[in-house]
Amino acid sequence: MFPAASLLTTLLLALSIAASPVEVRDSPITLPVARRLNTSGGSINLVEHDQSRAAALKSIGTSSLGRRAASIAVTNEAVSYIAAVGVGSPATTYNLIVDTGSSNTWVGAGTAYVKTSTSVDTGEPVAVSYGSGSFSGMTYKDIIRTEYTDTVTLGSGLTITAQSIGVASTSTGFTGVDGIVGIGPLILTEGTLTDETSTTIPTVTENLYTQGEISEIVVGVSFEPTTTELTTNGELTFGGTDATKYTGTLTYTPLTTTYPAAYYWGINESITYGSTTILAETAGIVDTGTTLILLASNAYTKYQSATGATLDRTTGLLRVTLTQYDALQNLNFNVGSIAYALTPNGQIWPRALNTYLGGSSSYIYLIVNDLGTPSGEGLDFINGQTFLERFYAVFDTTNARVGFATTSYTDATTN
Repeated sequence: MFPAASLLTTLLLALSIAASPVEVRDSPITLPVARRLNTSGGSINLVEHDQSRAAALKSIGTSSLGRRAASIAVTNEAVSYIAAVGVGSPATTYNLIVDTGSSNTWVGAGTAYVKTSTSVDTGEPVAVSYGSGSFSGMTYKDIIRTEYTDTVTLGSGLTITAQSIGVASTSTGFTGVDGIVGIGPLILTEGTLTDETSTTIPTVTENLYTQGEISEIVVGVSFEPTTTELTTNGELTFGGTDATKYTGTLTYTPLTTTYPAAYYWGINESITYGSTTILAETAGIVDTGTTLILLASNAYTKYQSATGATLDRTTGLLRVTLTQYDALQNLNFNVGSIAYALTPNGQIWPRALNTYLGGSSSYIYLIVNDLGTPSGEGLDFINGQTFLERFYAVFDTTNARVGFATTSYTDATTN
C-alpha cells in the first residue's frame, strides 16, 4: 500500500518540479493555528526542550533514518503551535502540533482515536521519537493501535481521503495535545513503520497534491509574536502563499545538500551580529517545533560576548540588563543576498510571559541559545518559532526551496 503511494508521489513531484508557487488570496485552503504554552508540569524549560529536540534531529544522520529508536532524553513539549484537525467521518477534532521537523501525522496522545466507517487498519506497527517526545502504535493485549488510513479534514471543507494516521498506544512528552500533523519532507517517514523500515508514508501535503486539492506541494506559514499564554496567532496555507500575511517580496533559497540538515527544511545561511560575523555560512534548518533560535556553540559564545549577556541559571536563558538591551544590535540572518534582521525586541522573550519560564518579571531574557555542538557538523543552527514570528516562511517541496518575507511584525516592539 505505502510503497505504491510513495511511487505515485515521486512521479507527480517529478512532473511538477518546474512550477512556482501559486499566490492564494482569500484561500479556502487555510488552517488557523494557535500558540500554546504547556504549563501543565510547572515552569517551562525551553532550553532543555529545544536542546533535546536538536540532539534528536541531528542524530538522524547516524541512525539511518531510524526514527523509531532513540536514546535521547525525552522532555515535554513546551511551546507549540496547535492546529485543530478532523479525523474520520463524522470527524473527531484533534489538537495537533504543527511540525516541519517531522512528517508523520498521528493522534491519541490525549483524545483517543475514534474509529468510523472511513477508518482502515493497515496492521502496521508504527513508532517515532522526537527528543521532545515519542509515540508508538502496536497491538497489545488485543488493543489495536497501529497505522490507519482515514479521512482527514483541514480547516473549512478541505478533505483528504485515505490519509495515513498513526494511532498511539503509548506516547510521552505530549501532555495537553493529541499528537502531531507532520509537514516535513517525505524521507522523514522512512523507518517509522516498524516492520517495513524502507517504506515511506505519504504526508498530509503530498496527499493533498495527489488528490488534486492543491496544485503544488507548498505550505505557507504565518506566525505572529504574542504576549499571552494561548492565542490564535498563526495560519497555514496549503498549496500557495497568503499575501495578506507578509510585506514586500518573497525571496527563495534552495534547500541545502549538506547532511543532516538536508533531511529537513535545511538551508544555508550566515549570521552576523551588527556587522560582526558570528557564524560563517553553513547549513541548518527552519523548524516550527523548536521555540528558540539555536546556534552552534562557538557562534553562541560569540553572541553572548557581543551582547554582554549572562547565563540565567534558573531558566537556562541568557539575560541582559535594560542598559544592555538598549544597546543591542540587529541579529542578521544572511540567506543568499538577503539579510533578515532580527531586531533587538525580536531577540528577547516576551516579558509578560517571563514567569511561565520560572523567571522574574523584571528580567530581560534572550531567545538565542546554544545548540550544544560546534559548527561544522552539518546542522549548525535552528531558526525556530521566535524567528518565524518575525518572518513569513514558505516550505516548497515542488521546487525544493524555502522562502522568506518580512511581515508587519518584523519590527514589532511587543516583547
